[in-house]
Amino acid sequence: QVQLVESGGALVQAGGSLRLSCAASGSICMINSMGWYRQAPGKRRELVAAITSGGTTNYADSVKDRFTIARDNAKNTMYLQMSILKPEDTAVYYCKLSCGWIDYWGQGTQVTVSA
Repeated sequence: QVQLVESGGALVQAGGSLRLSCAASGSICMINSMGWYRQAPGKRRELVAAITSGGTTNYADSVKDRFTIARDNAKNTMYLQMSILKPEDTAVYYCKLSCGWIDYWGQGTQVTVSA
């Protein structure tokens, strides 16, 4: 079993920055991918950014050049550095770890960006 715990969500003004963390524990497969997703009220959950255990990244167009995803494999921790935040970035942010066909999710952390 794998447990994921997100942290770092907060209320921030537009133009500000935040760093989210996702700590993984348990039986983590060696080759995996991790990602950040977000879900705003009334909207579907969407991919924000993802990173493989080898370091390959991809981003949603809406966050390119503003957000940076990173991971520390030794600490089993993933990060999302968010800059130039916009009100439309307001959402619950979820961490996901994929081991083959199995996905694990964290409980989410709220990010609110005020105008």
